[in-house]
Amino acid sequence: MQQIVLILSLFLVLSSCKNEKKINTDSLKNGKQISALPYFNTADFTPQWNTPIHKIPSFSFLDQNGDTITNATYKGHIYVANFFFTICPGICPKLTENMSSLQEVYQNDDAIILLSHTVMPWVDTVEELKKYSRIKNVDAKKWHLVTGDKTELYTIARDGYFADDDFTKTTDVDDFIHTENFILVDKSGYIRGVYNGTIALDIKRLIRHIDILKNEDF
Repeated sequence: MQQIVLILSLFLVLSSCKNEKKINTDSLKNGKQISALPYFNTADFTPQWNTPIHKIPSFSFLDQNGDTITNATYKGHIYVANFFFTICPGICPKLTENMSSLQEVYQNDDAIILLSHTVMPWVDTVEELKKYSRIKNVDAKKWHLVTGDKTELYTIARDGYFADDDFTKTTDVDDFIHTENFILVDKSGYIRGVYNGTIALDIKRLIRHIDILKNEDF
């Protein structure tokens, strides 16, 4: 009975869609379209120009093929990261759909890769991620779906990608993480943009910003 109540509660919470803050970095400089991206060093996503401080911490997870995925996998690549889980009844299907669209756009561009972390590792084993990747036509060379230790996943979500707005209010490490954010990370591991992964206009903005990053000198 308790399990049924828990599942229903999760369904109600996750079916709702949070209003994430939208950071429009297209108009941050004197009202003009920008040609360079800021850095995001804090959880409030305040843009800071020419101030690279916060890097994504070291991580090690397993992807849908059982391969170990670390920072080294993404070194020298621009990448987009997000958080999801395979049985999500709410926004995750849209997030996965839009990640799939990015996979298609950058299919032949080795500079760009994708990273999706499960927030329900006790369900999303390597085997489950493999099944999900087949259903969603995930290209393992382009897009890694990763699982691992819950504490490590939740820590990097909150401390690495600033992906949990509610944590600053509750500070409860056991609170379930669910975010709409797509996070853009540059070749050096710095956060350079945050986008609502459910909104088509934000995906277009993300693509524009990736083009800007590709022209940066690292």
